[in-house]
Amino acid sequence: MEKRKDGFLIDKGAHEKDFIFGTRAVMEAIHASKEIDKVLVQKELNNDLIKELLQLCKSSNIPVVRVPDAKLNRITRKNHQGVIAQMSAIEYASLDNVIDNCYAIGKAPFILVLDHITDVRNFGAIARTAECAGVDAIVIPERGSAQINSDAVKTSAGALNFLPVARVKNLFYACRDLQKMGLSLIAVTEKTENQMYEADFSAPVALVLGSEEDGISQEIMGIADQKIKIPMAGKIESLNVSVSAGVAIYEVIRQRK
Repeated sequence: MEKRKDGFLIDKGAHEKDFIFGTRAVMEAIHASKEIDKVLVQKELNNDLIKELLQLCKSSNIPVVRVPDAKLNRITRKNHQGVIAQMSAIEYASLDNVIDNCYAIGKAPFILVLDHITDVRNFGAIARTAECAGVDAIVIPERGSAQINSDAVKTSAGALNFLPVARVKNLFYACRDLQKMGLSLIAVTEKTENQMYEADFSAPVALVLGSEEDGISQEIMGIADQKIKIPMAGKIESLNVSVSAGVAIYEVIRQRK
């Protein structure tokens, strides 16, 4: 993903096959239960058909982003009618079901919460490590996260075909729900003196990692049960987020083994 000065996130790895163009075509895809990441709608459009589409997206929990026509034209030169849907390459999982299934088989859930990580390569690398390590699911927000398209699946070496991904409307409330379900919310951040190796990961746990630009949001940091950092001995103050994820994930696995 590339963030422009106007704030839009441009998915440079996306291809036309990752999109559906036109109002009725998008509505048909929603009715057919296709997995859609988000729907882009031209700002000025507000006719009856657009209102019907917006209501359909709302009832189907599909994010809608109002954008200028120029953004739509950068995605395709086809007649998009002011509406483009970006498809997901995977089927999203229910977070409640994932947790329930873990408890049903007597396993302490291990969840990875990714707070607005927008780079597809980082996201794919994290997913690959998580699947290899046996993480039960990744949780991402509807908005401001890397799009799970064909390039994301490729970057993950196919891991996203097997690893459950739960997409939630509000990441803060999802973290609250995880805590209510018995998971300890542990933030991986350099803004603490607590060393990672001092934490106890044997109980149900949700590890939270933030973007390299902004880190973990203040509201999620505020409810974290614990904050931990990866020990650093060099002059560089932080690791790439996908590397940090790998180090923290395997410390959980080491303790549980």
